[in-house]
Amino acid sequence: MNQMLQQAQALQRKLAKAQEEIAQLEVTGSAGGGTVNAVVTGTGDLTRIEIAPEAVDPDDVEMLQDLVVAAVNDGLRRARELEQDKLGSLAGGLGLPPGMI
Repeated sequence: MNQMLQQAQALQRKLAKAQEEIAQLEVTGSAGGGTVNAVVTGTGDLTRIEIAPEAVDPDDVEMLQDLVVAAVNDGLRRARELEQDKLGSLAGGLGLPPGMI
């Protein structure tokens, strides 16, 4: 029982360290062939939007809005993938089913 507790504590420390590392990482989602980029932290916080000047058309604001949404969604998807990659191996040690971390 004591050994299981020690293993759980060690796994908890590894998980906390991995979460700290993820928070420091950034991923970039893009849309429109890179004309709109969304930079997202590994924890899913949007930190920056980059819009190329050629994406700004005052006669077609709706397209720019769609590109921003697509870029943000791509960035968030990439952040989730990053988190799964980093934490997925630790989930096996917890005995949790996939998707629970």
